[in-house]
Amino acid sequence: MPPEFALTEDALDDARHVVAVRGEIDLFTAPELKQKLTDAIEAGKTRIVVDLSDTTFLDSTALGVLIGAVKRLRTREGALVIVNVDSNIAKTFEITGLDQIFTIVGERDAAIAALDVEPASS
Repeated sequence: MPPEFALTEDALDDARHVVAVRGEIDLFTAPELKQKLTDAIEAGKTRIVVDLSDTTFLDSTALGVLIGAVKRLRTREGALVIVNVDSNIAKTFEITGLDQIFTIVGERDAAIAALDVEPASS
């Protein structure tokens, strides 16, 4: 049985924020992720890490949520970095070409560091 879906948040400072996802992001759970990201952006967070280390699956709905967050952040000169260690999820990003749009790293510390160097138009 897949792990139960859960979201956790970590506000690092006034601009940087981490949203970690456990379980599957699909048609049913993606709206919750979208709301967390929207809330963070509306609260003034412009540099966001989405940690997918404990994510077991994501579908096109989840990809749409991530793309939407990047678009909102870019209008605020912000950045989004994804943490991923799952080869199947990596393949999803590669097949869709989204690995060219997102900065994807293998661990949270590297993602947080990338927020400080990631240009808004990447």
